[in-house]
Amino acid sequence: MTSLKNGAHCSAKGEKNNSALFTYFLPLLFHAVTEVAKLYKVMNEVIKNWYAVYTKPRWEKKVSNRLLQKGIGCWCPLQKVERQWSDRRKIIEDPVFKSYVFVQITEPEKLPVLQTDGVLRFVHFLGKPAIIKDWEIDNIKSYLLEKDAKISVQGLQGFRENDKVVIRHGIFSDNTGTVLRAANKKVYIKLESLGQVMVVEFPAAFVAHQRVGTET
Repeated sequence: MTSLKNGAHCSAKGEKNNSALFTYFLPLLFHAVTEVAKLYKVMNEVIKNWYAVYTKPRWEKKVSNRLLQKGIGCWCPLQKVERQWSDRRKIIEDPVFKSYVFVQITEPEKLPVLQTDGVLRFVHFLGKPAIIKDWEIDNIKSYLLEKDAKISVQGLQGFRENDKVVIRHGIFSDNTGTVLRAANKKVYIKLESLGQVMVVEFPAAFVAHQRVGTET
């Protein structure tokens, strides 16, 4: 009987101690969660990510200029192309991504972007504005530096994955150019965040086929 009483007493004492510990640590835990939430909010207000926005047709340059006027970081990739007019040929700067402009912004800057004339909406992935990876932006910028490359953009439909080519000339010499496929003088770069393919067309002599799984 005595041992049962002692056991019950110890159990009650243990529960009391646990309750005291819970009462002590609960405010600390709540404070920690609150501080983490504040830190996350501050980070969202400071950290800038790349996003893509849809624009009205042929409004890429206008949207880019209007965003810059607002002090919003943006980039409209351009490349020089030759256009034939009735009486002459002319070199113009043409947007690489039709109806797209890239913006590098913080979370609070999303609303001013959407309020910009010519912007239709953000490119979404899983219901949220898709964050464009830094290396994807860097890849586009690098390819635009290649003088002999002609760039266009098209959808992913119809491409087969895992085919690779090797660039044999220029700034990408000896590098694998794609994870999609190659045909004669075209190198296909998959932009996963946009669900598109950037097609970089090199002179045929610049590209060599590479078997899947081999290294250069």
